[in-house]
Amino acid sequence: MIELILKQFLDSRLEVPVLLEKERKLTGKFVIFEKTGGSSLNQLKRATIAVQSYADSLYEAALLNEEVKTVMSNLVEVTNVSGVTLNSDYNFTDAETKQYRYQAVFDINYC
Repeated sequence: MIELILKQFLDSRLEVPVLLEKERKLTGKFVIFEKTGGSSLNQLKRATIAVQSYADSLYEAALLNEEVKTVMSNLVEVTNVSGVTLNSDYNFTDAETKQYRYQAVFDINYC
């Protein structure tokens, strides 16, 4: 399960909380990720993962996003992960809660 692999990987390399869902009223720096799509062909799997970097300022969210992109580029060190590609990243500030965040979307190949 790619979510478990990714959670353990990010927990071991980031110094901020890494969550699969947002806890109500959580503030400060943290990262949330979710699988937004996937496919499989000949026992090779592909997942699209959106990683959201939250912080108290837009600048800090952008810095955390850059850290996430650097860390994610090393995901290929994990057994069974054969490729990681940054699909896109952008300012994704939450208009409803007024929390600053960036989102980076990755395509991950694994088996």
